[in-house]
Amino acid sequence: MRLTSTLALFLPLLLAGCFNLGDRREPIPYEAFPGRGEADRKTLVIVLPGRADNVEVMREFGVAQAIQAGWPEVDVWLTSATLAYYTDGGLPERVRERFIEPARAQGYERLILMGASMGGMGSLVVDEAHPGVFEHLVLMAPYLGRKRVMREVESAGGIRRWQPGPKPELVDRSNFDRELLWRQVANYAADPALRQRVWLAYGEEDRLAATVPLIAPALEPAQILPRPGGHKWVVWNAAATEIFARLRAQALSTAG
Repeated sequence: MRLTSTLALFLPLLLAGCFNLGDRREPIPYEAFPGRGEADRKTLVIVLPGRADNVEVMREFGVAQAIQAGWPEVDVWLTSATLAYYTDGGLPERVRERFIEPARAQGYERLILMGASMGGMGSLVVDEAHPGVFEHLVLMAPYLGRKRVMREVESAGGIRRWQPGPKPELVDRSNFDRELLWRQVANYAADPALRQRVWLAYGEEDRLAATVPLIAPALEPAQILPRPGGHKWVVWNAAATEIFARLRAQALSTAG
């Protein structure tokens, strides 16, 4: 599939409101937070922000600290992958050049991608473009596009029955959410190995929580974490600490 520049028209309409735009002429800014103690230099968590967020906002809310409260040894890169880096369809290649390739060059063996809201959408898009790169995907109340596609999934009897049809040659304004978001969720539903990689957290009062009943059948129930509250980092941080504590336990069990 080819991703066309018509996304420049599509995304700003869907993501209208307060956001940090950024400058896609520049490499995606980021800030590194090394793990504590005997740091696990094999594991790196890359975080994609929501539409109103960037590195500075996530630093203020203690996102890296919340992750490391669950897995103290991991390194965390908070990124300013803001809206500008999406609008020409170039986010996956920017993430590859800016983060994936440098991380591999630095010796990281385990990459984990976490995204909140718009960043959750971005995580799905990046995972679709770079299959097998990320050992885990952590989605915090991901934005999943238009209600029209959601109604289609619901009318089909859910994500396990929904048939997206053949892949089109082009991905554009008319089919972006169907092809890069819901088709990817359907892939998780169809493949146990894929869905075991994916974690979902959301606030029970979150404005995007209505998508959860449609996503949930595609994921492992134990890896879905509802929490009290709304569409806020304080909710996602609490879930992140628990998720990364579980991932740390899994990693230690596997290493042992």
